[in-house]
Amino acid sequence: MKLKIEATNDFVVKFANVNGSGSASANEMFARSLLRMGVPVSPRNIFPSNIQGLPTWYEVRVNEKGWLGRRGGVDLMVAMNPQTWAQDLAEIEPGGYLMYDSSKPLPASKLRDDIHVLGVPLTDLCATRYTDPRERQLLKNIVYVGVLAAMLGIEPEVIATLLGEQYKGKAKLIQPNLDAFMMGLHHGQEYLGDVLGLKIERRDAVGQRIFMEGNAAAALGCVYGGATVCAWYPITPSSSVAEAFQKYCSKLRVDKTTGKHKFAIVQAEDEIASIGIVTGAGWNGARAFTCTSGPGVSLMTEFIGLAYFAEIPVTIINVQRGGPSTGMPTRTQQADVISCAYASHGDTKHVLLFPEDPKECFEFGAACLDLADRLQTPIFLMTDLDIGMNHRLCDPLEWDDTRQLDRGKVMTAADLDAGKDFGRYLDVDGDGIPYRTYPGTHPDKGAYFTRGTTRDAYARYSEAGPDYLYNVQRLLTKFETAKELVPQPVARSAARSTRFGVIYYGSTSPAMNEAFEDLQAQGVHVDTLRIRAFPFSAAVDKFVAAHETVFVIEQNRDAQLRTLITTEQEVNPAKLEPILHYDGTPITARFITAAIAKHIDAHKVAPIKKGQAA
Repeated sequence: MKLKIEATNDFVVKFANVNGSGSASANEMFARSLLRMGVPVSPRNIFPSNIQGLPTWYEVRVNEKGWLGRRGGVDLMVAMNPQTWAQDLAEIEPGGYLMYDSSKPLPASKLRDDIHVLGVPLTDLCATRYTDPRERQLLKNIVYVGVLAAMLGIEPEVIATLLGEQYKGKAKLIQPNLDAFMMGLHHGQEYLGDVLGLKIERRDAVGQRIFMEGNAAAALGCVYGGATVCAWYPITPSSSVAEAFQKYCSKLRVDKTTGKHKFAIVQAEDEIASIGIVTGAGWNGARAFTCTSGPGVSLMTEFIGLAYFAEIPVTIINVQRGGPSTGMPTRTQQADVISCAYASHGDTKHVLLFPEDPKECFEFGAACLDLADRLQTPIFLMTDLDIGMNHRLCDPLEWDDTRQLDRGKVMTAADLDAGKDFGRYLDVDGDGIPYRTYPGTHPDKGAYFTRGTTRDAYARYSEAGPDYLYNVQRLLTKFETAKELVPQPVARSAARSTRFGVIYYGSTSPAMNEAFEDLQAQGVHVDTLRIRAFPFSAAVDKFVAAHETVFVIEQNRDAQLRTLITTEQEVNPAKLEPILHYDGTPITARFITAAIAKHIDAHKVAPIKKGQAA
């Protein structure tokens, strides 16, 4: 008897479509309908780096327990793209389901014996109702949502509500879409019945969590963090950061009386111009940021070096993608860790923050602006495409209205009149951070010349070796100070004492959280440490020292975080075992669990039996 996957509120559905076919909104509506029924989902949009015509996928993990990482494997494939038929068919788990447009018959050779085939004549159904070719194509997507609703048990009222929200203000579009949905629903009820072993049942497992993209959350964090200037050049996958900042500023940064905008957003001619604008704004006292990806950072490096050496506050949001060169513009990796940590020529070290979800994108977006002012240096917010461009469930965003912006060490006119010694690069507190003045602070005091060349503590031009040494050594002291200011690592202990540890960061977090539980269920115990920033605090040293082997989970080829830990903390590389995933898809719990279990198994030593030679 053929295996049949049966599950309630715990499965993976994947839609295989063609880019530009109008499927994106229908697929997202499917995911949102499950949330409205109180069942957690984690969707991921996998799309090509062209405008139209190439394959695109939308994967929805349904999991009542709330696991948000990719699981791996597909239980139900909605195959709407002939170009990727073989690939899509291969992904289905044995006993899983294939739903396809059966308007044209398929030979048995195109199918698999170990899966269940659900043919739906979608093209024929739409041809009987609609005459316009484009309308047929668009509404076919809504028809298959209706069929899925019938088979899975999605409440039709939920879809009707979502359609009303999606087409609010466009009443003439609501009824055709609702009719298409009902047509699919009735077909599924009449012809497919209980064929599908996957079901949705209403729960209350979402709670107060919100559903948003990391890019939007980071942009909102910049608004709340006091940013008034954004300069950017379009690049996937970061463009929506600037677009969201524009949207939020239009709501929150416009004077209600005068209509005057209290923000400046500039789409520059390239990445070099954008970082130049942001550096100038930061020098002038404004809170400013740019958003980009790896190729943009490459172009920005000379300005980044200037901001580092001249000590100008700058925030750079790097939504990482696959590289090198233009690499995989619409795929995800943690590919820029080293390039950002040491960006620019000469001796530079930069502060990096690694958020795990939209909530931390929001919090760290604001924190970057505080840190940039406090440390007077470039700060990188290191997200990636998986966090940035996919909707993710997270705890509600919170903001303390009593919180004051940290502008750092700024000398005022009163300070200058009181006779305080002002040296722009003078370390008076021993923390490596000098005082600065805003332009125009005082009519004849507190001015200084900003240059990218060497100078002394009072900003006077100098090529003397001792002056250069003073400045670059002071910048190292500042970097040490940063260790106590950045977000600290988050530790988690295993159920019992173990000699194995795991270090992870950023978008690997959802999969690692699940893998931690899976490993424990297998009797494999590991302590974990989620790193949230570079430079690393003493907690990283303690964690590594406490374990015989530490696995470092990353989404890049060259183990970049492991390299940073080895170099900066002077750790024996043999203690750090890399677990690397870099094919452009988000890492899965299955991958992490299997990789760690395999390595631990290899570390086990079989006991020597009595009478056996060692």
